[in-house]
Amino acid sequence: MVIAPSYSLSIVSRSVRLIANDSLASLGLSVSYGENAEQSNEYKSSPVTTRISDIHRAFADKEIKGILTAIGGFNANQLLKHLDWSLLKNNPKIFCGYSDISVLLNAIYKKTGLITYLGPHYSTFGQLKELSYTLDYFKKCLFSDLSFPIIASQSWTDDEWWLNQEDRHPINNEGWLIVNRGQARGTAIGGNISSLLLIAGTDYMPDIRGSILFLEEEGIYNINEFDRELESFIQLPNFSGVRGLVIGRFQQKSSLTEKEIIALIKSKSELDKMPVVIQADFGHTNPMFTIPIGGLVELTANRTATLTIITH
Repeated sequence: MVIAPSYSLSIVSRSVRLIANDSLASLGLSVSYGENAEQSNEYKSSPVTTRISDIHRAFADKEIKGILTAIGGFNANQLLKHLDWSLLKNNPKIFCGYSDISVLLNAIYKKTGLITYLGPHYSTFGQLKELSYTLDYFKKCLFSDLSFPIIASQSWTDDEWWLNQEDRHPINNEGWLIVNRGQARGTAIGGNISSLLLIAGTDYMPDIRGSILFLEEEGIYNINEFDRELESFIQLPNFSGVRGLVIGRFQQKSSLTEKEIIALIKSKSELDKMPVVIQADFGHTNPMFTIPIGGLVELTANRTATLTIITH
């Protein structure tokens, strides 16, 4: 089922939806929509009560096996104090999305112990081209219990594909960049940095001790913004227990350079003894792999960087 906990489904065009439905059908999935998914107010969203209603109905419906969020946006954190955590825990479902949805993914894992999935939105599947890597790892993560390795994509895109499906501009991917070498195994925690900081220090944030932390950010972003957000995570009381750090690829309109990112990471002594990889295939560029929040993962950063998803 497709629901809209952040921005409304109404901003996703009909043509994109048709392609998304075909892409999901290729995986053997059929699509239904939350009753209120297309509601839209002055915030491009809908009232808390209707968004909560769609989440609860999706989890309670025995016929629904998985839940995809329509798109990202803002204000998913408005929902946290209204969710029936017992309902969610007693009706386990696949729950997948990214960006602002990071709040819900991590809060659901914290409150219920259910593994959630940092991965494509419903709208992500609406790409006519450049989707195979995303589909492949979505399927590996959600359709099997077997562990599997993730390697870097051959190319990536950061174009407004929803405006012109034929005008794609793939960029050669030189691979994920290792900043600090090492190997670590831990629980996958993370998502969009600014969204996660909304719940840092609250009862909705999972314990990051023993974790491999996945962080990404969108849009126009400079080294000072990245520095203060990363520093906020480092200042969390239990950050010393983090075992590894993976940073998603920044968008082209970001002003960050790889040189700046590396220098920043090297300046923080708290990161010295853990493997750190940047420019990985998740976040607000395409394609993306799917990460099981609450699952067990292994990060290897030696001559090359790889991830192994162990439990998902």
